[in-house]
Amino acid sequence: MSLIDVVIIGGSFAGLHIAHSVLHDVPDAKVVLINPSTSFFWNIAAPRILAKPKAFRPEQYLIPIKDAFVGYRPDAFEFLPGTATAIDPVAKSVTVTPNEGDIKTLSYDYLVIASGSTTSASTGSLTGTSIPFKPSNHNDIQELIKAAQGHIAEAKEIVIGGAGPIGVELAGELAEAVEESGNTGKVSITLVSATDRVLPMLKSSASSAARKMLEQKKIKVVTSKRVIGVETPVEDNPTWTVSLEGGDKLSADLYIPTTGVTPNNSFIPPQFLDNDGWVKVNSEMRVQSADGSVLPIFAAGDITNNSMRLSFKASEQAHVAAANLKAAIVGGKAIKSYNQGDSIMMVVPVGEAGGTGQIFGFVPFSFMVKLIKGKHFFIEKAASIVHGKA
Repeated sequence: MSLIDVVIIGGSFAGLHIAHSVLHDVPDAKVVLINPSTSFFWNIAAPRILAKPKAFRPEQYLIPIKDAFVGYRPDAFEFLPGTATAIDPVAKSVTVTPNEGDIKTLSYDYLVIASGSTTSASTGSLTGTSIPFKPSNHNDIQELIKAAQGHIAEAKEIVIGGAGPIGVELAGELAEAVEESGNTGKVSITLVSATDRVLPMLKSSASSAARKMLEQKKIKVVTSKRVIGVETPVEDNPTWTVSLEGGDKLSADLYIPTTGVTPNNSFIPPQFLDNDGWVKVNSEMRVQSADGSVLPIFAAGDITNNSMRLSFKASEQAHVAAANLKAAIVGGKAIKSYNQGDSIMMVVPVGEAGGTGQIFGFVPFSFMVKLIKGKHFFIEKAASIVHGKA
């Protein structure tokens, strides 16, 4: 009996869960997992990893992907480190440029797109300096993290663009790192928000709490000022110039943007994308064709047009996609559906001592944020995610 070929593009939260789920429940499936990096990056902890290099060991946040699949039959799984460059939905094939070796074309019976998203900070596209809040699209994440840690440790004037969760978490971690190093008063940290408050997606009381904590840590908070330009250092001027709306300018020796995400979609046919470049899916996590036909293609995680791009939402989507993919393989109907809803569930540490957030309509006390996330950024869950045990 021939195996059913399932190709999964992307080895992060969504792709890993779907791969394990299919391998565990479909004995005649062959799964090929494509990912540029050989390691899974626990980027939830990126603010602390980048600001405090000694907070965690690299093996805690960089987990080898291939090792997590050794328990399956050798003919049932293949990990292909590389980059998907094209999808041909007519031929049902994916073209891949491996990290090593020649270009390959893989045939599929079913395809899963879980390629995720990236940020200008991660790619360094805006500043030329990578600060990896997301996995890179290359096999160089450990080198990028180490380089970013060095840039941050050397900086004396840091400007953070964006006061969403990443910006606020990073500012808090940086301020604590400065204090721990004994450089209080020697390093300045400025957080710039385009809106009139930090964490604008949360209740105003959560925003107020976050701002108070930031200012207690000697962080300068600038609100209602959008960053409109960044001049990077040149040979005769080693500082950055960050231009704000209204004409204000900030000098810095490191500028870190924390706003905006872009889809990893360069290989995806345009007919599968919405106007902003995200993959169009229905509630069953099936990719939508232009003519309305049912395709053997699913998508999950940040790459989809579901707007809440959070790790736990990626996992929720992965459960739905995996269930419906397995149903499709055995000839059944979809058995799960996904609705992201509009309720907010977010905890935002402002350093190790506490933080704020919103859990549905409730703003958690600072000590609760410490217990939930602030202590370790859930890093104890990283290995179980990769090994399909979460």
